[in-house]
Amino acid sequence: MIRKIYILQSLALLMIVSLFSGNLYPAGKNWSSFNAGLDRAKKENKYILIDFYTDWCHWCKVMDEKTFKDKTVEKKLMDRFVTIRLNAEDAKSKVSYQNKTLNNVELTRYFGINGFPSLAFLDPKGNPVTVIPGYIPADTFLHILNYIDEKCHERKISFEDYVKNGGCKEKDKQS
Repeated sequence: MIRKIYILQSLALLMIVSLFSGNLYPAGKNWSSFNAGLDRAKKENKYILIDFYTDWCHWCKVMDEKTFKDKTVEKKLMDRFVTIRLNAEDAKSKVSYQNKTLNNVELTRYFGINGFPSLAFLDPKGNPVTVIPGYIPADTFLHILNYIDEKCHERKISFEDYVKNGGCKEKDKQS
């Protein structure tokens, strides 16, 4: 009898563990796989956002729940960006980037990322624009999305000036 209870408990534990052992941040309706996202960005001429995360990262989960699920952020991402979510510790998944085949760990290193969450923005051709480490609240993130979308970085306008001037305007020459 005790053996049957032990076996049933073990099976129940295995079932519970298997429910939570998968990818906590799968590519969903708004998230593309890496290579599909790069292809889509080229076709649609959209900037790319790559969310580098790990399963153990507390702030990755907070960013997912608070920042990425903010309705304004969600709409901006869906309308103006191609979004890719990448588990930075997955050494099995392979991607093609700039004529190289890399696993996610290698790609994470390629972008110089060593903390999570980290976001990489790429232009529609897949060239890096910037990498931003750490948790970003929704209101700040929306400014970043607008800054990239308005191509202020191409006009050499700093993000600080963008926020200060309320947009992608040139610095006031009189100051």
